[in-house]
Amino acid sequence: MDAFVVATFLGVLVLATFLAVLGTLVLLALDRIGVAEGALDAVGAMLRPAALWLAFLVAATAMAGSLYFSEVAGFIPCVLCWYQRIAMYPLVVILLIAAIRDDPSVTRYVLPVAVIGAAISAWHIGVQRLPGLPSGSCSLDVPCSSIYVQVLGFITIPTMALAGFLGIITLLLLRGGAKDPDQETNS
Repeated sequence: MDAFVVATFLGVLVLATFLAVLGTLVLLALDRIGVAEGALDAVGAMLRPAALWLAFLVAATAMAGSLYFSEVAGFIPCVLCWYQRIAMYPLVVILLIAAIRDDPSVTRYVLPVAVIGAAISAWHIGVQRLPGLPSGSCSLDVPCSSIYVQVLGFITIPTMALAGFLGIITLLLLRGGAKDPDQETNS
């Protein structure tokens, strides 16, 4: 399969993810100002049963995409790409196990990793778009400012990773953090 086709497919998924995250933020804002009270809760209730499975699917797609770009398309990951992989790849296994077990406390240990991954992705996007931005330990052979893929003029590989992390964060927050079973028995 051609890298352009894969990048375009992933770009469409990124747009859908960004629209879903934006829609969630709009519902949150409307709920806060009293225009659409309960709308966000209704969306959360609708997604709650599948939220962990959807989050797993997002993480698995992100991992498959990054592996495709490096192992099939031959794009060499830079240092910041590796940091994003370090944050994303474990989420695949953790979210799969959490979805199978319907783990009520998964948000507690997945959310910090996803937030860190999103921050690294956002920084990487900045490094790509603002070449004067310090990139830390990026090498001269594989600079973090390199853009291998660009869909619709703005979706790069770090943008794809950011969408994945934001999608996971949004799904976990919409799912709602169930109370810790130990706290429920102590109440």
